[in-house]
Amino acid sequence: MPQITVDYSASLGDAFDRQGFAAALHTMVVETAAARIEACKSRFRVVDDIVVGADAAGHALVHVGVALLPGRSAGVKSALTAGALELVRAHVKAVDGLALHVSAEVRDLDPSYQKSVD
Repeated sequence: MPQITVDYSASLGDAFDRQGFAAALHTMVVETAAARIEACKSRFRVVDDIVVGADAAGHALVHVGVALLPGRSAGVKSALTAGALELVRAHVKAVDGLALHVSAEVRDLDPSYQKSVD
């Protein structure tokens, strides 16, 4: 915990500083949601095909999902969501001809969540 998943358009491959983004997001999660830095885990998934509206061309997306153990207030979750959006914009360079669509969601992990570290 936190479990962070970032889906991003393949067209952003060289424009998205994923390592810098993850480091900044982890720091923000620690400061905002009282998590431990060593507990923050991010994974990035490339999305090859997207369609926005009726158009498959000219768009790129980044969606950040943050899953936390229950107990954070709506205000904390809202602050994390807003911060994630800002960090994406700071870590993605503009790509000519692409409109960047950025979204984020913070949710509680299901009570069945477990982890193991070997």
